Amino acid sequence: MKILILAFYVTTFGFTGYVQLKPEKQEIKKTASELKYNHLSHAEIQKTKSDTAIFAGGCFWGVEYYMQKAPGVISTEAGYIGGHGSDPSYKQVSSHITGFAEAVRIVFDPRKTNFEAVAKLFFEIHDPTQVNRQGPDVGDQFRSSIFYRNEDQKRISEKLIDRLTLKGYTIATELVPASRFWKAEEFHQKYYAKENGTPYCHGYVKRF
Repeated sequence: MKILILAFYVTTFGFTGYVQLKPEKQEIKKTASELKYNHLSHAEIQKTKSDTAIFAGGCFWGVEYYMQKAPGVISTEAGYIGGHGSDPSYKQVSSHITGFAEAVRIVFDPRKTNFEAVAKLFFEIHDPTQVNRQGPDVGDQFRSSIFYRNEDQKRISEKLIDRLTLKGYTIATELVPASRFWKAEEFHQKYYAKENGTPYCHGYVKRF
């Protein structure tokens, strides 16, 4: 059967036409592998079973501690984003020369929660008025940032900042288009859960 199919292509399209099908398949595979770095539209999100938010708000241990407990959250990862270079280490990020921020990538089920709810929690578990620090942790890697993945996330973030501003807060949180997220070393993943501890510079404060 395979011989007959090959003979059909050779007769109909010529042998070179058959060979040219392979690069096209490779291109499709390449595009699929890059999808996780693309910005999804709201319509695309609705067709999926999960969505992603990326927040930086001081030490990623504390941010992850609260985010992993939130209703509808599927998974969390501590990592680095917003700098230059590739696959940075904790030591490099702490040197203040890479520009990376400590951040947490949150994957959630949009049928059980949404970006606005997760973003509200973000603003309530860290102090969004502090610049390049969070409590005793000082440095640009501890800045407050939302790395939005699409225009809907940006719009919602702007709306929440406006609401907090009207309440009298001077918000330092930056809104930055999401770039590649680099997962941090295993030592930093679910740190407080492994150590059976609680955050030293994060706590819940109702702001909405």
